[in-house]
Amino acid sequence: MAEQESTNLTRNVNVILIPDGTHGTLKKDDVVTIMQSLGGSYTISTETGLLARINAIDADALGKEVQVIHAFETGTDPESIREASWEFMRTVYDPEIPVNVVELGLIYDCTVRALTDGLSHVHVKMTLTAPGCGMGPVIQSDIESGIKQMEGVETVEVEVVLDPPWNQNMMSEAAKLQLGML
Repeated sequence: MAEQESTNLTRNVNVILIPDGTHGTLKKDDVVTIMQSLGGSYTISTETGLLARINAIDADALGKEVQVIHAFETGTDPESIREASWEFMRTVYDPEIPVNVVELGLIYDCTVRALTDGLSHVHVKMTLTAPGCGMGPVIQSDIESGIKQMEGVETVEVEVVLDPPWNQNMMSEAAKLQLGML
């Protein structure tokens, strides 16, 4: 979303406050500005200066159409699931940064292990832009729930690691370009 858009909330809506990741509620008729609409969620600011994230399922509170996010089509073999997991993670965004978590360099590894019942276990190693980032658990949950929806996936573990620590050199050139760093 290139342009910011102001709107009145059409109903009370649950939000996740940025940057601390706590839950809150905004009231019907509150005026908000949509700062970012990426990965199915909305980053908004309020007239009082709060930043918050509104999930895709609550888009109607912004006067937007609710978009149902479907699981990625994939084969059920471990390599297909691994590829689809990486593809899915490219749709997950830090609510404060308009770059997906893969291009941002937050995903260190994704492995898939076949289980005995023909299903798979997916293990993702990710980091945060800063230790103690309040939005980390939100991003972690987004990744876990999205991959869990894929056919052939039984379990998902998204492990947050802080070693090696994230730095801007881990970002792709595309991410640096998007953020005006090149």
